[in-house]
Amino acid sequence: MVSIENLHFSYPKKEIFDGLNLQIKHGYIYGLLGKNGTGKSTLLSNIAGLLFPKAGRINVFGHNPGERRPAFLQDIFLIPEEFYLPDISIPNLVKYTGPFYRWFNEELFSGYLKEFNISYQSNLQNLSYGQRKKVLISFGLAANTSLLLMDEPTNGLDIEGKSQLRKIIAGAFDEKKSIIISSHQVKDLENLIDQVVIIDDGKIVLNESIQYVASKLLFKITFDPSETALAIYSEPMLRGNAVITLNTGDEESKIDLELLYKATLANSKLIQSIFKA
Repeated sequence: MVSIENLHFSYPKKEIFDGLNLQIKHGYIYGLLGKNGTGKSTLLSNIAGLLFPKAGRINVFGHNPGERRPAFLQDIFLIPEEFYLPDISIPNLVKYTGPFYRWFNEELFSGYLKEFNISYQSNLQNLSYGQRKKVLISFGLAANTSLLLMDEPTNGLDIEGKSQLRKIIAGAFDEKKSIIISSHQVKDLENLIDQVVIIDDGKIVLNESIQYVASKLLFKITFDPSETALAIYSEPMLRGNAVITLNTGDEESKIDLELLYKATLANSKLIQSIFKA
């Protein structure tokens, strides 16, 4: 669906990508994790055709994003971290923007707004930043594009809003779509994503399915100092230690996405070697 090969991209005073490769498949929700400034937004903008690579190739369902052809634009939706919405009512937003997206569903849009507790008759400029973001997210989901890009969608949302967002995304997703969600707030994506992609200093240091991560690693709390000493990664808590160990007996554990993220950034070569084994 999305193929990125040998991507090179730089700003005038900073190189971001030097030969990045990534494949995005149908029917998965990808979590793109990384620190601020490490290239997450730049990668999404390259996929959306808003930025142009210095070298390499990006193919999005048969299109070169940089050409910005209507057939491509109608089947992709980007929810940026920073955005502007015009001073119009929500019904007029639907009237003037909805028809561009072939599979836009006004009924679904209205339902998502209801779940976010936003009146369909609201004027966008009378809403708070968080409410406007919920409108944009609802519109993006209702557009029913094959690819949805979400850049830090939980920024500006309160705890209830984040919970509503996870619920709505899970309910709106189907196997014909792909969603890429970038975030540095790792906890916000737990129990939502199928594939975790961790990027650091413009390089992808981990790209594995949640299912495969669970088969290779165990996540638990331990009070045993010897177990902590042998752990792949450990972090002290108020009581005991949160640890990651090898899963040698087909055990099941709940993946701590934040702990995996920290472990990967601390020792990416070790984590990579475990998944290659």
